[in-house]
Amino acid sequence: MNTWQMLKKDPKLWQKLFIREKIVESIREFFKKRNFHEVETPLVVPEVIPESYLEYFETYLLDRNRNKRKVFLTTSPEASIKKLLVAGIGNCFEITKSFRNTETQSYLHNPEFTILEWYRVGATYKDIMEDCERLMKYILAKVKTFNNQRSKDTKTQKANTNISYQGKKIDLSSPWERISVIEALDKYAYISFDEITNPLKFLNSSNTLFPGSKIARVARSKGYKIEAKNTWEEIFNQIFLNEIQPHLGTGGRPTIVYDYPAPMAALAKLKKTDNRLAERFEFYISGLELGNCFTELTDYRQQKRIFDKEMNLRYKLGKIKVKPDNDFLVALKTGLPDCAGIAVGIDRLVMLFTDSESISDALLFPMN
Repeated sequence: MNTWQMLKKDPKLWQKLFIREKIVESIREFFKKRNFHEVETPLVVPEVIPESYLEYFETYLLDRNRNKRKVFLTTSPEASIKKLLVAGIGNCFEITKSFRNTETQSYLHNPEFTILEWYRVGATYKDIMEDCERLMKYILAKVKTFNNQRSKDTKTQKANTNISYQGKKIDLSSPWERISVIEALDKYAYISFDEITNPLKFLNSSNTLFPGSKIARVARSKGYKIEAKNTWEEIFNQIFLNEIQPHLGTGGRPTIVYDYPAPMAALAKLKKTDNRLAERFEFYISGLELGNCFTELTDYRQQKRIFDKEMNLRYKLGKIKVKPDNDFLVALKTGLPDCAGIAVGIDRLVMLFTDSESISDALLFPMN
């Protein structure tokens, strides 16, 4: 049965979707109060930021003479917003649709999804951590008020920051749990970061910071089936998803996991204290990954090297051919100001605040 048919049959189901409306309204209100500019960027583009772990939707644009030009649906508004930052817009946010292919048959993914991105100029990922804590509490207060009004509850209730998701209670009050990837590897996977990387002091022209052989050996010892073609990033991702992620945001409060290995953060600045790590964080609530943040990379030369690497990886993995966004590199060369930005999945926020197990319950028209 399609969603519209279920809604017609059971009008009570509208409640979740009305909460979705309130969440989007609350987000916009939160950033407007803080003098962020709201922007609109294109959904169809001729060039993209190449990322090896994503697959794109491709189509063709016809001119008046029906000459074809390949174009792509955006996987996020990031490249366009950063061009606006170079132009001088300052702090800004966008609520928009994005598209990622091959993301069907999942309770957490839909090929078309709604994304929130915001950027702070002169900020680092630590500033965005604080934004996240404030935003989630702001949304919660608005949703609770909305629910009370809908239920015609006139009792004065003490404001609190507690929420329940899938039988688990979470307190959204600050400070949230913060744990580095290195700490999480040791705590949950019993792996030392030095076991799977080469420390910088041992680096020379004949080796790499991220040798596939080292992480493959560790993964095989833990029972993972590793093939010769698997990259360091792919193997690390298996370990992270299976042994670390299930523990994040499950201790009664949200978790911020930060300082990711550099290959897992292609658009982030490297840490000055250890360039095996990048200034990236994700935040989790009750096991749901909700946001992904970087202190943004501003060095166009380094970004060009990453573009080339990602293009080569895409070719090796047999993914569709894309055109790298060279205009983005020109913008970086012109001068992206020091800034930090984050992408947050609004559909997953709706899952959280409506206690929905599947993303399809948070959408008016989920892809079956």
